[in-house]
Amino acid sequence: MNGRIDTISKWIPFSPKAIYDSFLDPRRLENWLAPEGMSAQVDVFDPQAGGLYRIVLTYEDESVTGKTSNHTDVSHGRFVELETNQKIVMSGTFETDIPIFSGEMVQTWYFEEIDKGTNVTIVCENVPSGIRKEDHLNGLGATLDQLLSFLQDNNRDK
Repeated sequence: MNGRIDTISKWIPFSPKAIYDSFLDPRRLENWLAPEGMSAQVDVFDPQAGGLYRIVLTYEDESVTGKTSNHTDVSHGRFVELETNQKIVMSGTFETDIPIFSGEMVQTWYFEEIDKGTNVTIVCENVPSGIRKEDHLNGLGATLDQLLSFLQDNNRDK
């Protein structure tokens, strides 16, 4: 593992509960997890400590090569820790034969209530070396933007 850590935060004008709930429902998660230009499919999802997940992200642009196959990134792993409305910790790997994308990455989502909203912080530890930091931060930022749009469209409790 290379030990690289990527971190990004965004204030979202919704409660930690609304955000946490949007993460724990696989059908809702499919609507916002993938950055623009991708779609998400949740195949396995058991959001409890020790529970497993498998998520397929598909690139809409067929010229983009994925980590798993021509146009997909597939990640699988387990939920390490969940603190209701406060934190979700996941440990996972990409399904890949490409060494620069392999290795276990730990992703922690923090939900901190602040100023009538929530500061959402994503910390990714042991990011595979094949993922450029700039691309990763752009993708994580786009995911947070999608989360905000999803919550606004669904007018969840604030």
